[in-house]
Amino acid sequence: MLPLKISEISKSFARAVLDNVNFDVKPNEIFGFIGLNGVGKTTLIKIILDLLDQDNGEVEIFGVSRALPEARKKLCYLPEKFQPSSHLKGEEFLKFVLDFYGKKPDMEKARIICENLDLRFEVLKQKVTKYSKGMTQKLGLLAVFLSDAELIILDEPMSGLDPKARIALKRELLAYKKSGKTVFFSSHILSDMDEICDSIAVLNNTKITYHGTPQGFKDKHSQDSLDKAFLKEIGVI
Repeated sequence: MLPLKISEISKSFARAVLDNVNFDVKPNEIFGFIGLNGVGKTTLIKIILDLLDQDNGEVEIFGVSRALPEARKKLCYLPEKFQPSSHLKGEEFLKFVLDFYGKKPDMEKARIICENLDLRFEVLKQKVTKYSKGMTQKLGLLAVFLSDAELIILDEPMSGLDPKARIALKRELLAYKKSGKTVFFSSHILSDMDEICDSIAVLNNTKITYHGTPQGFKDKHSQDSLDKAFLKEIGVI
């Protein structure tokens, strides 16, 4: 059963944003979604999550239409601009999120993931108003990993993270995949995608212009980095 199947999705606002977009995300892979700012990546993610209606096409999550509540039981999502309620402490936010999955926070597991993400476990006792941007991002990632969802969808998860934290997050994403789960994320940091993604899809001018392995994309453009291959794909070099 495919964790995510995108079939002929189209969406227009004042202009076309997505035009007949198709791709699949396979079980137990890390999938990277690539595109410039404003090309429609977040629009597609909102359609996947049933936060926005498409004009045409269908999205299935583990074989279930994304329009049905059942489809979202197996996924967890972290938005790009993540800001939890200022009234909550970190541990209260974790409880709030995990209630949706019928789980209680496993604080020993939380301690390990905090250590892995270079987040002091003690800050979970503090209100999130005292968190830096990086700490807030790590809290959101901690909640996602504790959800143990079969599919996690992350929109620009590296946002607000310093190089050390990015390395820690990549390690944690690989561990999540190793546990048998599937990861779908968008990012502007293509070197990170090159390191950890099994598959990528490139959105350019409303269409998916490439879907395959990172190495295959570099080979397509005879480049040694994903960044240079992407620049050739969009016609910059």
